[in-house]
Amino acid sequence: MWRCVSEGWFSVTPERIAEHIALRVEHSFPDSQLIIDAFCGVGGNAIQFALAGKRVLAIDIDPVRLDLARHNAVVYNVADRIDFVQGDFLELAPHLLGDVVFLSPPWGGPDYLTAEVFDIKTMMQPDGYPFKIFRLAKLISDNIVYFLPRNADMDQIASLAGAGGKVEVEQNILNNKLKTLTAYFGSLIKADSD
Repeated sequence: MWRCVSEGWFSVTPERIAEHIALRVEHSFPDSQLIIDAFCGVGGNAIQFALAGKRVLAIDIDPVRLDLARHNAVVYNVADRIDFVQGDFLELAPHLLGDVVFLSPPWGGPDYLTAEVFDIKTMMQPDGYPFKIFRLAKLISDNIVYFLPRNADMDQIASLAGAGGKVEVEQNILNNKLKTLTAYFGSLIKADSD
């Protein structure tokens, strides 16, 4: 049985969206070997990457969420493809190597739903945090997947790519409702989106 604590329940990526992201990474960058899930929570995305045939380094600072992620990986029979690390991505990132970095940092709880526009500069604490983790992810790989609230500021997402850089943003729709946004960088951008 899949396990999730209450915070994990509202913060876990819906399974169909997590599966889509994993398959998108596999199709866009089939030679990728190692995916770093920088904020794995209860393991939904890490599990889908493993089901798509990737090795995964799943990081979370919270030992309870990490234990739940381990349990869930066993349920999905992919525990042998995922290495779990308890730690802070901000501290670990300069020492990591990987082909793709998946970023789904905490959005500050369910309050993000009430904002007309989710300001990633100020609504994810501390201020500037999303930009800092993106810069750290770039030290590991240019191939980054950034999973964000559906109301995230598109100009801020575009600014992550830097001057002259590119980003592709997908709207994740489930049951005819816009649920989330996924931003792809590097080799993960579809060639036909140029």
